[in-house]
Amino acid sequence: MGGTFDPIHIGHLVLAEEARNYFGLEKIFFIPTGKPPHKDIDNITDALKRYEMTLLATGSNPYFHVSSVEINRPGITYTIDTIRYFKKQIPGSEIYFITGADSFVEINTWKCADELLSLCKFVAARRIGVENFELERKINEMKNKFGDIVYDLPSPYIGISSTVIRERVREGKSIKYFVPEAVENYIVKNGLYIK
Repeated sequence: MGGTFDPIHIGHLVLAEEARNYFGLEKIFFIPTGKPPHKDIDNITDALKRYEMTLLATGSNPYFHVSSVEINRPGITYTIDTIRYFKKQIPGSEIYFITGADSFVEINTWKCADELLSLCKFVAARRIGVENFELERKINEMKNKFGDIVYDLPSPYIGISSTVIRERVREGKSIKYFVPEAVENYIVKNGLYIK
C-alpha cells in the first residue's frame, strides 16, 4: 500500500485491514512515497517524519509492515520501481497493490503502466467523491486488456483525508480519532501542519 501518508490516518488503516481480510493477504507493506511525480514535493512533510508516523500507526498490527524503500531511493519515486524491488525481494509471491480508486483511474499516466499491470494485481478502493461509473469503466477497461488483475474492494467509506487532517491542525481543531493517538502525539510534538 503506497501513499504519501501525510499523515497516515484511520482510513488508511481500515482499508489495509479490509484488503488483508478480503483477499487473505499474508502481509501488508505500507510504503511512504519518497518524491512522488504527481505532487509538489515542497508541500509534503519530510519523508522521515511521514515514515515515523507510519511506523507508529501500524506497530500494533502484526500483519502490517513499513518499508523505507521509496524514501531511501534518490530522485523521483515510481511505483514500477517499487514493485520490481518487491518482486526481487519476495520471489514467487503474488503482489496486490492497494490504492484509492481516485489514483487508479489515472493509471495510464503512471510510468510503465502496462508493465506495472503485468507484475501485480491492483486493489482499487472506492473513496467518497469518486463517481462509481468512472471506476467501473476503468476496471472493465483494464480487465479487458489484462484479465483478472484489478479488484474493486468493498470496504466501508470513511470520509477522512490527510488534507482534512492538515487543515484541522492549522485551524487548531482536534484530530482525535482521525489518526491513531501515537500519530496525534507525534504531530503535536513535532509541530507539524501548523503553518
